[in-house]
Amino acid sequence: MSNVFYFKLAFSGIVKNRKLYIPFSLTSIGMVMMYYIVMYLSHEETIGQMRGGEDVQGMLSLGTGVISVFAVIFLFYTHSFLIRRRKKEFGLYNVLGMDKGNLMRTTLYETVMLLLVSVIGGLACGILFSKIVELLVAWLLGADQTLTFAVDWTGVGNAALLFSGIFLLLLLNTMRQVQMAKPVELLRSENQGEKPPKANWVFAVLGIVILVCAYVLAVSVEDPLEALTVFFVAVLMVIVATYLLFISGSVACCRLLQKRKKFYYKTNHFVAVSSMAYRMKRNGAGLASICILSIMVLVCVSTTTCLFAGEEDILANRYPRDIAVRTESADEQYVNAVSAMISQTGQENGVSGDNRIHYRYLSVSGYYNGANFILDPDKVQTFDYSDVYVINFIPIEDYNEQMGTQISLEQDEVMLYDPSGEFTGEQITLEGMEPLVIRERTDEFLRKGEDAVNILNSLYVFVTDMQVVERIDVVQRQIYGENASDVCAYDAFDVPGSAEKQNEVGESLMDAVSAAAEADPAFPDVAIEVAEWERESFYGTFGGLFLLGILLAVVFVCAVALIMYYKQVCEGYEDQSRFAIMKKVGMTEREIKRSINSQVLMVFFLPLLLACVHLGFAFPLIRKILLAFAMSNVGLLIGVTVLCALLFAVFYVIMYVLTSRAYYRIVNGQSAD
Repeated sequence: MSNVFYFKLAFSGIVKNRKLYIPFSLTSIGMVMMYYIVMYLSHEETIGQMRGGEDVQGMLSLGTGVISVFAVIFLFYTHSFLIRRRKKEFGLYNVLGMDKGNLMRTTLYETVMLLLVSVIGGLACGILFSKIVELLVAWLLGADQTLTFAVDWTGVGNAALLFSGIFLLLLLNTMRQVQMAKPVELLRSENQGEKPPKANWVFAVLGIVILVCAYVLAVSVEDPLEALTVFFVAVLMVIVATYLLFISGSVACCRLLQKRKKFYYKTNHFVAVSSMAYRMKRNGAGLASICILSIMVLVCVSTTTCLFAGEEDILANRYPRDIAVRTESADEQYVNAVSAMISQTGQENGVSGDNRIHYRYLSVSGYYNGANFILDPDKVQTFDYSDVYVINFIPIEDYNEQMGTQISLEQDEVMLYDPSGEFTGEQITLEGMEPLVIRERTDEFLRKGEDAVNILNSLYVFVTDMQVVERIDVVQRQIYGENASDVCAYDAFDVPGSAEKQNEVGESLMDAVSAAAEADPAFPDVAIEVAEWERESFYGTFGGLFLLGILLAVVFVCAVALIMYYKQVCEGYEDQSRFAIMKKVGMTEREIKRSINSQVLMVFFLPLLLACVHLGFAFPLIRKILLAFAMSNVGLLIGVTVLCALLFAVFYVIMYVLTSRAYYRIVNGQSAD
């Protein structure tokens, strides 16, 4: 047989099964388009030249790997639906005289056609929409950008290479299935797995136990650093539990429903539950995938949107005062010199330096065991991030100068400022030192919320004088060695007026410090942070995360829609003969429709319901993780999460309506188009 014959046969097979191949091709085109757009944005020079553009490109570069891995997994999964429908056709060809080699050549032509459509269509759409997305990035960063045509040929080549490799794997997998199957098995492939599945109570209970453990783990985490490590463990546990529940637990649930006679022996419930019990073992994985993809969409969109919408709050938490100066020395000569530079710079630029704060401090990290602070991590037996503290030792004279008080302390006494208010100890005992008794506590030192950026517990301990600070410095240097902290001086103040004025003061101060460092080689390191200088980096980072979240969410939503559609179409063809028999024995059109609605409601709203439950239990963990980004606006996070859940639910309902109609038309012997 000539190549033209195989081409016509392959083309005819695609056209006849267009209700399956068109959604698959559209999804493949979308995957190629998204991959190219992300590649284009991460390489485009004009974006890199925007303020914060490099941060956006850093975020987007992560997206290429995510999309690549997801494309392999998802296209393999959805392609299995196509092969499942085509196996019967291949079996018929085999019976009529075509050998396995002929079938493989046919699948080769089909795969090449799908690849060409996907790559050419995806790259065309990607090139077309990439500039629009680039304008969106410019808007997110507040930059001006003109519409000019450009093509990232590296992105074109990478996309073509990646998806050619994926389709090659799909082809090899199809050939393997065709080669190993017998003609009779191919003809009866759609009816395989129809034996009544047994309820696997062990796996069902195991799924419940794993899910409960994941929920407990998520809601019990208190420390943001611990939340970052726990998150991935909890995600893996939830994924495993979800698959166990849908594959084994759903069958067990159907068996329980069948035992409830008042519920089961009703026309709509009888057909729906019995049909679900037969197919859940095989199709439970599909429902679990819908659930996992749904929670990925919700988490991805809600967190990135919250970070983007709250970036001004995050910036204010991270930089509570407009300009902060940290001098890495406690030498009065240099501390006074830097302080004088700050005052002189303010006078030269016509600003007074409002809300100024100045103090010397030594920061020491320690693990609190309920009585002492252990500095040597090797001596900690059991580690819990919630017991790790950053202790800032400050001379009481700096507090008095700052607050306008005249508090005095004995040599073994301290005053404590605890921003969290959770430390209940009555003394501060560092490893290798005598206890320091907390004589009194104060709630006045830093501006409200100024310590919110610290993801570890922080204590501000005011001691008698600098001599006590120096003794603590000696002890911590003996333990930490090269990793020991330095005694520093901290100055911070606000600059009233415009952002330009803030930049002028920051640049003038930077010039003054640089000149002093050139004149005196022993001049200590001075770190200057200007909130306005960091704004573009914040907008780039969180704008990039927001854009990446939206792009990935679009990919995941398309995956949810395609899985739902394929499940309805494939199951519609499977149930077509069953409902035809039921119509012959007296089941009315109305009863068939009620039964279909009952089945579709029970099956397709279970993933949405469980995804919302997952999101609810994951919320405390997500909130803690966002604290690591200095995002402390819980109200904004709640509002964004609820809004995202509602919007996704609306989309889900629309998909339910469309797919249930397609299912109904198929089981009634009509076209699904």
